[in-house]
Amino acid sequence: MKYLRLSGLEPLIITPESNFINVGERTNVAGSKKFLRLIKEEKFSDALDIARHQVEGGAQILDVNFDDGLIDGKASMIKFLNLIASEPDIARIPIMVDSSKWEILEAGLQVAQGKCVVNSISLKEGEEEFIKHAKAIKRYGAAVIVMAFDEVGQADNLERRIEISKRSYDILVNRLGFPAEDIIFDLNIFPVATGMDEHRKNAIDFIEATRWVRQNLPYASVSGGVSNVSFSFRGNDTVREAMHSVFLYHAIQAGMNIGIVNPAMLEVYDEINKELLELVEDVILDKREDATERLLDYSEKHKSVKKEKTEDLEWRKNPLQERITYALVKGIDRFIEEDVEEARQVAAKPLHVIEINLMTGMGVVGDLFGSGKMFLPQVVKSARVMKKAVAYLQPYIEAEKDGSRPANGKILMATVKGDVHDIGKNIVSVVLGCNNYEIVDLGVMVPAEKIIQTAIAEKVDVIGLSGLITPSLDEMVYIASELERQNLDFPLLIGGATTSKAHTAVKIDLKYKNAVVHVNDASRAVNVVSSLLGDRNKEYVSDLKNDYSDFREKFLNRQVDKDYVSIQEARENRFKVDWENEEIFTPNNLGITVIENQDLRELLPFVDWSPFFRSWDLHGKYPNILEDEVVGVQAKELFKDAQVILKRILDEKLLTAKAIFGIFKANSNETDDILIFDENNNEQAKFLTLRQQAQRSKGKDYLALSDFIAPKSSGKTDYMGAFCVTTGFGTDELAAEYEKANDDYNAIMVKALADRFAEAYAEFLHKKVRTEYWGYAVQEELSNEELIAEKYKGIRPAPGYPACPDHLEKHAIWDLLKVEENIGVYLTESLAMFPTAAVSGYYFGSPYAKYFGLGKIAEDQLKEYSERKGISLQEARKWLSPNLAD
Repeated sequence: MKYLRLSGLEPLIITPESNFINVGERTNVAGSKKFLRLIKEEKFSDALDIARHQVEGGAQILDVNFDDGLIDGKASMIKFLNLIASEPDIARIPIMVDSSKWEILEAGLQVAQGKCVVNSISLKEGEEEFIKHAKAIKRYGAAVIVMAFDEVGQADNLERRIEISKRSYDILVNRLGFPAEDIIFDLNIFPVATGMDEHRKNAIDFIEATRWVRQNLPYASVSGGVSNVSFSFRGNDTVREAMHSVFLYHAIQAGMNIGIVNPAMLEVYDEINKELLELVEDVILDKREDATERLLDYSEKHKSVKKEKTEDLEWRKNPLQERITYALVKGIDRFIEEDVEEARQVAAKPLHVIEINLMTGMGVVGDLFGSGKMFLPQVVKSARVMKKAVAYLQPYIEAEKDGSRPANGKILMATVKGDVHDIGKNIVSVVLGCNNYEIVDLGVMVPAEKIIQTAIAEKVDVIGLSGLITPSLDEMVYIASELERQNLDFPLLIGGATTSKAHTAVKIDLKYKNAVVHVNDASRAVNVVSSLLGDRNKEYVSDLKNDYSDFREKFLNRQVDKDYVSIQEARENRFKVDWENEEIFTPNNLGITVIENQDLRELLPFVDWSPFFRSWDLHGKYPNILEDEVVGVQAKELFKDAQVILKRILDEKLLTAKAIFGIFKANSNETDDILIFDENNNEQAKFLTLRQQAQRSKGKDYLALSDFIAPKSSGKTDYMGAFCVTTGFGTDELAAEYEKANDDYNAIMVKALADRFAEAYAEFLHKKVRTEYWGYAVQEELSNEELIAEKYKGIRPAPGYPACPDHLEKHAIWDLLKVEENIGVYLTESLAMFPTAAVSGYYFGSPYAKYFGLGKIAEDQLKEYSERKGISLQEARKWLSPNLAD
């Protein structure tokens, strides 16, 4: 039988007969304020006493974590684990090496005695990073905690927990040969009894997921942080202790065998007050609709009255530098002008206030952000305080004609030609600015010539290129080629939603002899730029080039084995509908409808907030993200700030929402076109669709969107729609108002909210079309969660997305609906929509219609498609390059 075997100086073998294994977390800087203080003061001997007390108190594994912005995590991990090794009474139990940084985890692995546990890895950054770290952990001979987290976010229901744990297990065991008994799944314990229906099943979903893992993923263990389940009842220890005990009672029965729980916060199950036990059982197991209300009532009756919360201004008594640092870290601008004035009064020069006082504070911000203890919204708030302080000092600096403060480097940032999306670029600019880099921001739709000329004229150190739409990728390749042709040596940063390490390595890096780096999120930007401009930059660039070369070789080698069927064979195996017997719903309204000024308040119930948090690099599903143990506090603060701006937008009517859509007669033809007809059956437009060609298993269909429209040969009239919505008018003006006030935080917030409104408008309008204008789903009653999950009948795909990746098809929509003439939304030369807060696409009403990915297509379809479209083969390749078979 395979068992999880760990060891310090003594073995710990976890068998089905083992009691629940408790992990001591007081040697985690996030789990003990005393431990954090001792480490900051470098009193490691005293910190060892905490570890000793944990072992004496019954901890069977010791969690060790030094993730704090003011601590050298790697050095502390090495030093502390070496000290533990010299203390046999502590070193007898296994170590859990815990960090969000791989370099710290690896440092711990290299010095830990016996067989330890790594906490943790996940699929959050994709399979490549997951596999890389898993291989290293296997090589070190350690066990691993795998978080139920993937590229989409944390698992927050039963199905997602099962999906991610099964996928992780398959990769680890079946692909990497990782010992199954060395895998511990953390299936995410979330709070219950929050008052939100979405959270009612948090505990029971964890318990059932645990049961599934133990039954279906042989030899794997399950762990979790138990205190999270009672988060809603902070301040009432009696209720919390009962909740922990009840949760553990059922979770352990289901197979949970490891976890972090404070023994002082546990009640003996059989000794829990019977009334309280029943109430808690109802909540944990989701037995009653009113379970939360009943437990809340009990809690209110059995707790002392809390004092009214007052603003804590104790920090205002601290020395000047501490006050300035605190204001920057907390994003508080209320007192910053009086504090910098006080600093100016004692400084030799006004410039010194920036160079010394403010940059000291921003250095702390940078350290906290780099260590994962601060998040993007907080950093942008810090930048707002910094800008306000600098603006106050600027007249004094100019009066002395003292020039500007020396920067760490000068960075040019631009969204490339044809592209208008800049939220990500602006966030990266703010983060770099906070780290004393001078930013030259050229804005959006910037031609290559202007980027290069400005870089030369401004003598910048690095060029940052951003883009969201597919054509932007080609523009980035062109810019790299031009830099090479002109024998320039500016390092290139590549970022944006459509960019990737693969595209950077395979397409851009080849065109330019100097450094090209893909930056997948703002948190990496500072480290990348400092490496490019640091003393060891040549070594960094050499390693980077070698890494991209290796990646490119592996990427290209894995592309050659894919087989494709001919376009003729694909059409013969299309998705087939019995059109002769198919009833087609006749729309209530045919033709074009224009909506000039949509009430934004009507759109609020349709907002999907999860992408809003992702735009700020806070990953998780709303509303669970608000209670997330890592980012929950900041997510709540961000959401609260968003509501303030949202209220202003609604109250003052600062954004204008417009829409145009049409429903038309339609038929498909034998070459996958969709023909649009007017009321007199005259052909009015043609939408070209593409068909899957990558070889599929026998009996599988090769899909094209035209399959969901009745063919002309059927003799039946079918229908199709097209639309464009925008909530972007007024966005740039409102953002500019905040930017003028040095408030990047709210400037970015405005754009992020406008984007959410645009998506909400698309969802809202699609529902109106389904239930009223077209009317084929008049009985539909779906919640916002079900709308987000696309539980409705029909689809609204958009040119540029997986089923129809050709952005050129937007022209057909614009020509048919006269979009620009009617609502003022226009297309750039790269076919980005402006205003940016806009969504366009098609409406398919067929019950068979579904979303799919086109994948790669072969040369025969590409040639035929260019002929159907009336463009050159070269032009077709340009727009479809990501979808072309190698």
